Amino acid sequence: MEGKEGTGETDTESGLISDWAELTHECLVNILSRLTFEHRWTGPMLVCKPWLNACKDPTLNSVFDLETRFDSSAESPRWWTPEFERKIDSMLRSVISWSNGNLTKILTRHCSDLSLNFAAQRCPNLQVLSIKSCPHVTDASIAQVAYHCRNLKQLDISYCYEISHESLVLIGRNCPNLTVLKRNLMNWLDPSQHVGIVPNDYLNACPQDGDTEAAAIGKFMPQLEHLEIRFSKLSAKGLGSICEGCLKLEFLDLFGCANLTSRDIVNATSSLKDLKEVKKPHLYIPRSVFHTERYGHWRLYDERFQTDVFRI
Repeated sequence: MEGKEGTGETDTESGLISDWAELTHECLVNILSRLTFEHRWTGPMLVCKPWLNACKDPTLNSVFDLETRFDSSAESPRWWTPEFERKIDSMLRSVISWSNGNLTKILTRHCSDLSLNFAAQRCPNLQVLSIKSCPHVTDASIAQVAYHCRNLKQLDISYCYEISHESLVLIGRNCPNLTVLKRNLMNWLDPSQHVGIVPNDYLNACPQDGDTEAAAIGKFMPQLEHLEIRFSKLSAKGLGSICEGCLKLEFLDLFGCANLTSRDIVNATSSLKDLKEVKKPHLYIPRSVFHTERYGHWRLYDERFQTDVFRI
């Protein structure tokens, strides 16, 4: 084959090769926009400087989404190490810097206060924040999010045990558009699925103040439409606080809430006119977990808990 003059193409024995290095920045951005965040990070960024610069374009960095990667992989003990946390923090801080304040969604796990504080300061347009399983995210950084990211609509702080009811109060007071809250806890009734992966001291730190958190949700988050509080230790009183204050609820996930009976749920939710779905506890709890004298005769077990589909 003979070369073609003026086309930016060269001939080799293997065929026609385009000179990708000559693509304009705009063309590169257009092409890279068709890739996922993960694919851009692990491929084009490593090719050459023009490609790296294109990957840093603000239009490509309005969303930081690693959740799909976490969801597609089995949980690993490596995720709970300081080294892994530092890598996530580094990636998140880089994308925040490249976004020029246009970052609207953060979906990740195992970040820390370091990167979340940075996000709060640089991302005033943040609308979705999902930071599940972050042992070093505390009330301090959530307070910064509450003060600076007032357009927040969705918040997922599941399995973040250093976050307390105080954060829920601040988010509720400062983020009036919040419609989705996910505050799920790990299965404290049977933690076997986490043993050997999640550090034992973290498993044992499961929050105890379910009713306090419920009171904060009910008082300060009246616009909620979607609420998940799996394995919360709230009581009927706490559920009542939520249902009295969050009258717009359409979806309520109470799976694993062992202190609630079917009667408690029916009574509390009767005032929620827009409610479309309630996921009830559906628990099967091994007898070894509870002392039978706590509930009297074991026949009361079926009244207290719905024993059907809970599986590990």
